[in-house]
Amino acid sequence: MIKSMTGYGKAEVAVVGKKITVEIRSLNGKQFDMSVKLPHLYRPFEYDIRNMVGKVLSRGKIEMFITMESVDATMKTSVNKELFASYFSMLKQLATENGADMTGQESVLFRSALSMPEVISNNVDTVSEEEKAALFKAVEGAINALESFRIQEGAILIADLLGRIDRIMEYRDQVIPYEKSRIETIKNRIRESIESLSIPIDSNRLEQEMIFYVEKLDITEEKVRLENHCKYFREVAHEEENVGRKLGFIAQEMGREINTLGSKANNSEIQILVVKMKDELEKIKEQVLNIL
Repeated sequence: MIKSMTGYGKAEVAVVGKKITVEIRSLNGKQFDMSVKLPHLYRPFEYDIRNMVGKVLSRGKIEMFITMESVDATMKTSVNKELFASYFSMLKQLATENGADMTGQESVLFRSALSMPEVISNNVDTVSEEEKAALFKAVEGAINALESFRIQEGAILIADLLGRIDRIMEYRDQVIPYEKSRIETIKNRIRESIESLSIPIDSNRLEQEMIFYVEKLDITEEKVRLENHCKYFREVAHEEENVGRKLGFIAQEMGREINTLGSKANNSEIQILVVKMKDELEKIKEQVLNIL
């Protein structure tokens, strides 16, 4: 099943007067690269959370945000006044050093400092088993939501890619009518050039050299290999998982055949078709980067 590299998932779970919200998004990346932002109280569970994500999301740049909000009005909170004062002073200093006009804007700095990490905290320094289970449930829910998003996006991506593969094959087939005529054109051009020199020539030797030259311009092998690469691209897309890199390699091989076909073309109509194939292939390469 094809999956997109990019996606977004969110889950919320309520427990013991709290609401735990987990948001996760993924972007293109060659390796598994994950960053997690979560409340200080949940730091002991970060390793387990990373393992949960790593088992499902094998590759890409992953960003996870975990927040915990109190929904119990009776739950007591405390303000770390020293930390607040430090943040407030630092924000004022930064504003002054960068020439910002903060006249009458102290309330903005006040709210910013108040929202900084660990300035406001609940008077609870332990996490119950129930809350821990709720945290992991929210993480799992966000991962599942992200996976659903990636699968939907993957279906759209692969449909687009296979459509472009079909167009490359159409352009490849359109080359065929020009092959025979281009050979005759090349032969006539050579004969005319030699005749213009007004020198005696060996007709048999000339014919042998032209056959040798024309064989070097034959594009049958390139067309067959290009067709095989396109067929393999479709097979991999339909039958395998985590195929992004593999499809990228196949696209590179397709590019080699298209480039060689263009270098041997010696025909303006074929060159136009080659340019169209290259255009489709570049779009394929771009889209493949978005596939897991």
